[in-house]
Amino acid sequence: MSPEDLSREELLLFIDDLAKRWLAHDGLWFQAVEKHYGMSAAIELDGEAWADFTRNEAQRILNFLGEKPGGGLDLLQRALAFRLYARVNTQESERVEDGKMVFRMTRCRVQEARRRKGLPDFPCKEVGIVEYTGFAAAINPQIRTRVIACPPDDLQRDYYCAWEFTLPEAQDTSKDENPVSALGQ
Repeated sequence: MSPEDLSREELLLFIDDLAKRWLAHDGLWFQAVEKHYGMSAAIELDGEAWADFTRNEAQRILNFLGEKPGGGLDLLQRALAFRLYARVNTQESERVEDGKMVFRMTRCRVQEARRRKGLPDFPCKEVGIVEYTGFAAAINPQIRTRVIACPPDDLQRDYYCAWEFTLPEAQDTSKDENPVSALGQ
């Protein structure tokens, strides 16, 4: 049997499994760097890797969707649904007003695994800023990214992290006849 022989349902499960494999590799790589060089160095190197990966992932998603850089928040919202993370985490996004979108990670596989092991939340804010800013900029360099909350911030909320993306309405060129609604996986 090969992937070409799989049913639609099996292909979706295969995609989920591939995303889990990617996330496992990311975590194991980080843990190896942390073990040899410490948490600070691991976060610094992780940020460097994510700066490159997030741009690459966004460009590949744009190509897959047949889109070009320069789209607006609707395109960003759509592209976020095609990230590898979207297959392993639960996320939602909403246009809160013209020129502004909020994206929340409501279920995070990494943080939930750490909690099951009795570990503190992973302080992903620093790398997350690199990741989400880079991803949004690859969609449109005019999109501005602001972290609303992300570990190590206090987790007295119903999501793990949240991000605000803004683009002045005059520059938001991605509005189409079928705007993307809230994402959910």
